[in-house]
Amino acid sequence: MTNTFAFDPKSIDTAQFESLFVAPARAFAALSVNYTEKLVNAQLEATKAYADVSLAQLRSFAEVKDAEGMKGYLEGQQKVAKELSERMKGDAEKVVALQQDFAQESQKLTESSVKQAQESAKQATETATKAVHEAATKAKSA
Repeated sequence: MTNTFAFDPKSIDTAQFESLFVAPARAFAALSVNYTEKLVNAQLEATKAYADVSLAQLRSFAEVKDAEGMKGYLEGQQKVAKELSERMKGDAEKVVALQQDFAQESQKLTESSVKQAQESAKQATETATKAVHEAATKAKSA
């Protein structure tokens, strides 16, 4: 007696496998790479800005020659501190926006994949039900 329900690897629908597993994984990988690229670029931009400010402050300090120059330098530090805090706030907001965008896009991809999987499961169930009915009808006839 042969097992009519044995798994046949040739029966795997390549297009269905692609649409259910490979395509969503590829889409998520692309989304992740894009997010990482944006995040790294934001970090590099921020790092460069902070380095530029630091170097400018070192140059200003190196030019201090007397008490009046030191007073001017220290007064300038308040302005620099304010600008840096505003820059940090803006950089943090940028990262949060990137994270929110990534989360929203990830959710959309997940919802799309789940919907597609549900449709495929529904079709497979309908096909299996039809096959069982056909087999039952043939069995009754025999």
